[in-house]
Amino acid sequence: MTAATPAPSGSDNALSPAIRIARDLIRCPSVTPTEGGALAFLGQLLEDAGFEVHRVTFTAPGTPDVENLFARIGSGAPHVVFAGHTDVVPAGDEASWAHGPFAGEIFGGFLHGRGAVDMKGGVAAFAAAALDYLAEKGNEFAGTISFLITGDEEGPAVNGTVKLLEWCAQRGETFDACIVGEPTNPDHLGDAIKVGRRGSLSGTVTVTGRQGHVAYPHLADNPIPGLIRLCAALEDLVLDQGNERFQPSNLEIVSIDTGNPAFNVIPQSASARFNVRFNDTWTRTSLAARIKAALGEVAGEELSWDLAIREDGSDSFLTNDAALIETLSAAIEAEIGRKPELSTGGGTSDARFIKNYCPVVEFGLVGQTMHQVDECVATDDLDRLAAIYRRFLSDYFKV
Repeated sequence: MTAATPAPSGSDNALSPAIRIARDLIRCPSVTPTEGGALAFLGQLLEDAGFEVHRVTFTAPGTPDVENLFARIGSGAPHVVFAGHTDVVPAGDEASWAHGPFAGEIFGGFLHGRGAVDMKGGVAAFAAAALDYLAEKGNEFAGTISFLITGDEEGPAVNGTVKLLEWCAQRGETFDACIVGEPTNPDHLGDAIKVGRRGSLSGTVTVTGRQGHVAYPHLADNPIPGLIRLCAALEDLVLDQGNERFQPSNLEIVSIDTGNPAFNVIPQSASARFNVRFNDTWTRTSLAARIKAALGEVAGEELSWDLAIREDGSDSFLTNDAALIETLSAAIEAEIGRKPELSTGGGTSDARFIKNYCPVVEFGLVGQTMHQVDECVATDDLDRLAAIYRRFLSDYFKV
């Protein structure tokens, strides 16, 4: 893919800044890990408004190089950072889309295209809010606003936010509060602010037997029955009941495999992969120990088995920063008349990395169409989200 220049439109003057920026970002085909022109467009937009803009590429063996963006304006505290990503998942069969996935078409009150919800719309709304706030405040602005934007959120998340945060720390950047613009609302804008996330732990349990001919089972040792018993133990494992902050932890088996294409061969080994989304009852270490103990109780002495836990998991976290949460909640209620739920549900996001640097919450668009064919966002929601972010900036810098 080559970088795309957002196409001109004769009706640009009729579009709000948030809608226009979102449309132009969608027109950049930035499928992970391709930058696609999205960071170039955003960087130029911010630079023209006076931001100091850095585009930084990170590399690692076995993963694609990824370009990221950090932009800042102002000085001193408080330092508010908006975090997000301009990379998107693939469009799939483009012929299935009613509107081209990278056309950025507006039809029926909706802006259509890949990333409209996840999360170019959120990036656009914050950019529109920040630019409007700075246009009003000018030299009277006291504090710092920055953008921490990755091109690796939808990918392996190796050369993105983690390394960009480390790069910022090496430069002496310190943050007081962060909003991640992920699509956090299940049904309506203002439904929920994510104030924490459950942790994630993935593992593989393998049972080893002895390969042989199915007609002579006494000469083989089929690992599949043993694996079935271990999977049943995983399914029966009740980890906790949840608490006032988090829903119960849940373990899901996501694949079972022998690597055996033949019908007349007993396989050498069989394995099952699983993922656990867990609350603050557990750490990754304590949870792995509990799972291993449960499997060991069932396996006994007769099974030859192994449990491998992946290193790329994350622990749960909960943000308690009153200034951040209350200011954002009040901005939502003031703009749209809805008091948001403080939620910790759902999957993971780059907030799991940011929480090590400053208090972080997530609030963005309605997520019903993210990653789907015909992903789209209501244009009214884009403007309302920008208005919420705009009010948040005004109120937070008074705190």
